[in-house]
Amino acid sequence: MCVEVLSNRGSDVCFLTPTASHPVRPSGVRWAGAPVHPNDHVNASQSTNDSYPTAMALTVMDLAVAPVKALRALAEEFDTKAAEYDDTVRLGRTCLQDAVTLTVGETHRSHSVAIRRTMGELKAAVVALNDVPLGATVLGSGIGAVPGYCEEAVATLAELSGHPLTPATDMFDSLAHLDSYAAIAHAGARAALTMAKIAQDLRMLSSGPLGGLQEVTLPAVQAGSSIMPGKINPVIPEYVMQLSYRIRGAASTVEMGVAAGELELNIMEPIIVDSLIDIFQDLTSAATVFGEKCVRGLVWDGSRLASNADAAFDRWVTMSSEVGYEETTKKVREYWANA
Repeated sequence: MCVEVLSNRGSDVCFLTPTASHPVRPSGVRWAGAPVHPNDHVNASQSTNDSYPTAMALTVMDLAVAPVKALRALAEEFDTKAAEYDDTVRLGRTCLQDAVTLTVGETHRSHSVAIRRTMGELKAAVVALNDVPLGATVLGSGIGAVPGYCEEAVATLAELSGHPLTPATDMFDSLAHLDSYAAIAHAGARAALTMAKIAQDLRMLSSGPLGGLQEVTLPAVQAGSSIMPGKINPVIPEYVMQLSYRIRGAASTVEMGVAAGELELNIMEPIIVDSLIDIFQDLTSAATVFGEKCVRGLVWDGSRLASNADAAFDRWVTMSSEVGYEETTKKVREYWANA
């Protein structure tokens, strides 16, 4: 259908001089030459086999810009919080049990590093799409394309799109195997689950306000209960966690679509690109909302942190190196019994 529309429009634009040998167009002008033909002209040297996945690659590359930008902004929010609480000491925990101390700054910097790492993985995965199959025509054979079409078409498309496109190294591979899209989906899922892990940690540390840890207070965005006055729930971390589940589900769909390709062509491209669009939209939303409505406004409770930090194992680890593990264990248990 698209080639028919383009051919009709091309005929209107390119052949406007009246001539007696061609019929009058509805607009009142006549063609000066043969009308633009949808197959002979518009679709010359092309096949759906190669033009569709090329358009798909360009679409995914363009849409990937938004989640990368959102993840970078989220990392910057964590950097800001790290600087704000650089010297604030908190109790670290392993297996949900007291461990040694670290600073809030170190905690948030680790968040930033993790987000930037997954952002980099997503960017790197998308780069693989710069090798496009345009010119592969049917199956990757190049049949029906005029000599030099592939190189000239890809170079022109690169100039128009702004992407550093190059012809695929192996055209048969480029149409039969779409594992590059699985890599992109997995990179998006890794970013989502990393965000969800951080969100879950902040949700736990904000538990309370009286019966939980309550080391950090998250911004209130809505009432938490219609029956319990004053209750505030960590809805933003929970939003991030839930979107991560949907993203990981969409990534599984991409993986199944990639695996379902048969012989020389994968006809599952529509569900692959549709799922990637969902991944990018959810990833962008999760990172943006998490940064702007949660991380930016969170506050660490200094007195609570200081109180909990008294239970840290720092001194016991030091003592163990001096008097031995068994002797220190006795002293730890005596301390706990009298605390």
